[in-house]
Amino acid sequence: MITKEELIAKAKKPAQDAMRLHPFYKGKVEVGVKCSIRDFRDFAVWYSPGVAEPCKAIAADKSLVYEHTNKANFVAVVSDGTRVLGLGDIGPEASMPVMEGKALLFKYLGGVDAFPICLDTKDPEEIINTVKLLQPTFGGVNLEDISNPKCFYVLERLRKECHIPVWHDDQQGTATVTLAGLINALRYVKKDMGEVKIVLVGAGAANVCIANLIIFAGADPGKMLICDSKGILHKGRADELKAEYKEKLDLAMKTNAEGRTGDIAEALKGADVLIALSKPGPDTIKKEWIEGMNKDAIAFVCANPIPEIWPWDAKEAGAVIVATGRSDFPNQVNNSICFPGIFRGVLDVQAATITDEMCITAAYTIADLGAENGIDPENLLPNMDNVEVFVRQAVNVGLKAIELGIARKILSEEELRAKAEEAIYKSRNIAKSLMEQGFIAEPPAE
Repeated sequence: MITKEELIAKAKKPAQDAMRLHPFYKGKVEVGVKCSIRDFRDFAVWYSPGVAEPCKAIAADKSLVYEHTNKANFVAVVSDGTRVLGLGDIGPEASMPVMEGKALLFKYLGGVDAFPICLDTKDPEEIINTVKLLQPTFGGVNLEDISNPKCFYVLERLRKECHIPVWHDDQQGTATVTLAGLINALRYVKKDMGEVKIVLVGAGAANVCIANLIIFAGADPGKMLICDSKGILHKGRADELKAEYKEKLDLAMKTNAEGRTGDIAEALKGADVLIALSKPGPDTIKKEWIEGMNKDAIAFVCANPIPEIWPWDAKEAGAVIVATGRSDFPNQVNNSICFPGIFRGVLDVQAATITDEMCITAAYTIADLGAENGIDPENLLPNMDNVEVFVRQAVNVGLKAIELGIARKILSEEELRAKAEEAIYKSRNIAKSLMEQGFIAEPPAE
């Protein structure tokens, strides 16, 4: 039987490999060619003089940019580096490895051409203005690792003022995949979303959006408790919260019907579900607090890079299902299984925005596929190697956008599936071919 020391050593291995392999490859994405170049005469078509004709066509009708260029598949991954993983404000340069990694996931999992754009400003107005100025080039924008509370303001403004979809993955992506995991966890323990007592530890961008999406999906806000660094949110903290940001105040007003006060330990007494996205552990959540939860407790401990409690400790304390954000532990609840498929569908129908209804559609798509494969305490959701999870989300999210009347292109279910499969398999096959031919080198031996 594997020991705790061996499990901890295994958990440290990805960080060690990252420090070895990032300098070897010097990045994870690059620009590739997608048009045919039979000989140098083709440049007269792709560049001057031939290129002038599509330019004039777009000048006459801007919508033709989607036909003559790759705009419909370009996504900007925008960050100011103020809240990177669990590392905090480390700056735009230090955020580049994460944004490149995001672009890699977009391409390999969703067939989306994404570009890391790390901004040397912390000013929300400058971030907003920069994103708006980028709209002619991109079909969508993924905001990433922007500190709260400004991330709420930036997203709200951009969703209102941009004509392309803007999504904040730390809010909407995390909420979508957490809802998917919760749906299947509750299916396994045979509890109803509207009846369970849910405790959220952490009241940052992720948990605020998670709380709102779960409520929109049918959870009872009165049975929900949310803890920030000062304790449980309740109406008595209204004056204090008013000075922070309105999203937390709104949740204090509609959750915690009993008006409970106290700390995390108090909040978890008699809880059915713990959703923690707070301070990295492994001692942020204590075993004795899990022991005070109800029978068949569910614990999502998703801080990066170390969960709030080690999964094996949470299970020893009585949690039946434990999920983290890490790919090297069972039950990864991670945005990577939602945002590539969601954006694939959004881009294929040229949707104007990404709504809560679309997020819930994606969550149930993920959960239902997981249920088809069979739910057990260590397998709630499909893994990233399941192509169908991205294809099916692309189809269902695209259809939902059409139903909501926010799609510029109307495609059938069959057309959406064909487009998604073509883009996703193409990306994977290109990467495989480049590795087989040696253009992407094998990692060096340790």
